[in-house]
Amino acid sequence: MGMAQNPALKEAIVGALDWWRDAGVDCAFLDEPVSWLAAPEPPQQLLAEEREPVRKPAVAPAPEPQAPSLDLSSLPNSLDAFAQWWMNEPTLADGALGRRVAPRGPAGAELMVIVPEPEREDSDTLLSGPEGRLLKAMLAAFGLDPEQVYFASALPRHLPGADWGRIASSGMGQVLQRHLTLVAPKRLVAFGTTVLPLIGHVPPQAPADLRKFNHEDLNVPMLACRSLAALLQQPRWKAPIWQAWLEMTA
Repeated sequence: MGMAQNPALKEAIVGALDWWRDAGVDCAFLDEPVSWLAAPEPPQQLLAEEREPVRKPAVAPAPEPQAPSLDLSSLPNSLDAFAQWWMNEPTLADGALGRRVAPRGPAGAELMVIVPEPEREDSDTLLSGPEGRLLKAMLAAFGLDPEQVYFASALPRHLPGADWGRIASSGMGQVLQRHLTLVAPKRLVAFGTTVLPLIGHVPPQAPADLRKFNHEDLNVPMLACRSLAALLQQPRWKAPIWQAWLEMTA
């Protein structure tokens, strides 16, 4: 069966063609032939860019901000002056003054304790978090009151992911050695493998290692240990430290 025709549509088309024919327009004229079914071509400008890509000039990365050089000539010659310098010297800790924590304890202390950096929880007091609580228990086992101990850190503020190679080459070793000579303790305990290179020693090969710190006029026995954070993770490492402490104090 054929499809039904629409008389109204046929009459509309015939009427439209008659209208254009009466108006004198019965052909379409163009300067160039056009294929109405062909896909449109991209602009000539786009084709040129595809043939010869525009090369943008390389942009050099912005230089990283340089930390101020450590001014070793300003190192103090007294312990009181050192504490003030430690908290306010702009060439320390990349120039940042916020969240610095001061050392504490008496000169000529029975024991000086050095840790790599303050704890994350520290604000006004060095070693006020879980590492400090562990150290307090260890000192009690050593038979020492906290008032007999000088507490210090190799860095003035907590600095996660610190570049210790860069720190050592910046002169922080000289700062720590000056700090030690100003305190002049009877014994020294260094926690953490990052501390020893600053005072001219290689990291310990065991959980506890007896050594000597000898600088200028100061020559004291030293116990090198794993960090307090490591001892919290591995309590079994505390036993060799106790044995080494007994040897050092015998």
